[in-house]
Amino acid sequence: MTRVLCFSLSLLVALVTVPDAAGENWPQWRGPGSQGVSNELLLPQDWAPGKNIAWTAELPPGHSSPVVWGDRIFVTAALEGEVVPGASMVPHTVDGKSWVHPDSVAADRRHRLKVLALDAKTGKIAWDSTAYEGTVYDARHRRSSFAAPTAATDGTLVYAYFGPEGLYAYDFSGRLAWKAVTKFKTLGLGTGTSPVLFDDLVIIQRDEDEGALSSIAAYDKRTGREVWTTKRPVQISWSTPVLVDAGTRTELVTSASEFVIAYDPASGKELWRTTGVESNAVHTPLAGKGLVIVTAGFPAKKVIAIRPGEVAADRRVAWSYAKGTGYVLSNIVYGDYLYLFTDTGVVTCLDAATGAVQYEGGRPPVPSRFMGSPVAFAGMIAMTSEEGDTYMVKAGPRHEIVRTNSVGEPVYSSPALADARIYIRGERHLFAINNGS
Repeated sequence: MTRVLCFSLSLLVALVTVPDAAGENWPQWRGPGSQGVSNELLLPQDWAPGKNIAWTAELPPGHSSPVVWGDRIFVTAALEGEVVPGASMVPHTVDGKSWVHPDSVAADRRHRLKVLALDAKTGKIAWDSTAYEGTVYDARHRRSSFAAPTAATDGTLVYAYFGPEGLYAYDFSGRLAWKAVTKFKTLGLGTGTSPVLFDDLVIIQRDEDEGALSSIAAYDKRTGREVWTTKRPVQISWSTPVLVDAGTRTELVTSASEFVIAYDPASGKELWRTTGVESNAVHTPLAGKGLVIVTAGFPAKKVIAIRPGEVAADRRVAWSYAKGTGYVLSNIVYGDYLYLFTDTGVVTCLDAATGAVQYEGGRPPVPSRFMGSPVAFAGMIAMTSEEGDTYMVKAGPRHEIVRTNSVGEPVYSSPALADARIYIRGERHLFAINNGS
C-alpha cells in the first residue's frame, strides 16, 4: 500500500547560477545519462590535502553520492541512534525457510534519515532536513548505509530515496513538497537503487526478496501521485535503471538476476526482455556503441552486451564476457572502450562494440579496495579507492596510471563532476576540488 502526502505550499523554482560553457550539472546517480562520463574540459586532474581543494565541509554519515545543480549540492545521510527494545527487521525466507543474512545489522535501532543542501561556492550547509526518524522496516548490510541511494534533481525539486522508508521531494529552499512510502523487503541488506527522472516522472526500481512484490513504479514529479506501476518477475536487485535512446523510442532498461527488461518509461509497458545476469544485480547498466551492457560480479562474473529497440529475440545479445567485474562498483563505457573493474581495482578493457579484449590485469600501484564507481573525463578514468586515493587511468587500449591523487580519508561513494569541479564525499567530509585552489 502506497501512502502519498501532498503539502499545501507554493513550490519555489530555485534561483541557481548557470554554469559557464565549460560547466554542466551532475543531476543524478552517475551524472547526465547515468553513465559516469563528463564532457567538461576544465576539471582538475591533480589534487591532495592542501592542493587544489577549494573547501572541505563536514557531513553526517552516508554512502550516497553528491548531485549538483547550479550553486546547490545535495546529499543524503543516515544517523544511527539508540537501541529500541523489541525492534527488529521484517522476517525473511529463502526457499520457504526462515533466513537471516549474517551481515544484516541495525534494524534494532532508531535512525534519522536526512537530506542536506550545500552552497557550491563555499561548502556551507544551506539547509538540513530530516526526512524520516524512527525504526526501520528492514536491516542493512554492515558495510552499507541507509543513505546509500543517490538523490536526483531537475532544478526545481530534489528527490531523495530511502527504500522502504520512502521517496521524498524537497524544493530548493528545503521545504517538503511530498513523500511516497511503500514498504518492501530488502533481504536485510538495504537499498541500492537510485531515482531516475523522465519527463514529469520519478521512477523507482523496487525489487524485493524472492520477488513476490517486485515492481517498478513512476510518480508524478510535482505531486507524488503514483502514475503507473508494473510488476516484475524477478528477485531482489540493487541496480538503478537507465534511459536508453533506441532510435525510434526511449527505453527504460533494468537489470536483474532472472531477466534484463526494457520498459516504456511513460507507461511502464514492457517492451522486451532477455536473459539476466544470473548473479546479484548491483551495477547500473551501461549504454554505448548502440548497445546496452549489463554487468554483475557475484556470485558469477557476467558481462552481456544487448541490442536495444525492436530486435528479434535471437539477435538481442550481441556478445558476452565472463571475467573482470567486481561486486558493488559499476563499470564504464568511455569512447570506444568498456572498462571493467574488480573490487581490488584490477582493470579489464574491452572493445565496447565487439567485446574484443584490449587488455586484462591492469592493477593499481598498491593493494586497494573499491566501493565507489569510476568517472571519466578529458581522456582519463578516475577510480577512487576506499582508502581515498584516486587513480587516474589513461583511457585507451593500454593500461597506464598517470598519477595518484588523495583526499586523505576513506571514500565509499562515487564522485560528482560539475562546473569545473570534482566533488568527493569522504567518510566524514565533502571535498570540492578544482584547479588553482
